[in-house]
Amino acid sequence: MQCIGQKGYAKDSLQIKLYADIKYEDGRTKDISVRKVFCDYCDEGQLKYLEHEGWRRAYLERNLPENRLLKGVRKLTILIRISKEDFKNLKNE
Repeated sequence: MQCIGQKGYAKDSLQIKLYADIKYEDGRTKDISVRKVFCDYCDEGQLKYLEHEGWRRAYLERNLPENRLLKGVRKLTILIRISKEDFKNLKNE
């Protein structure tokens, strides 16, 4: 059963999961790193692109109230949806 608004969306796209860490000291971001990209069929170029995109999304979320810490590491799970056609084109870049 498909939800309204998702008709055919899952058929022509891939969902890639990755883990990222944001390190905080004194309430400020000190470091952002991507720990793991879950993609068994990606080549090196695709992994680099997905890692960079995951870092960018973690960077954009670093100051959200639910993510900020005074001191410590916030662990994020980030889901990236990409169309199969765009994913194939990453091999050519």
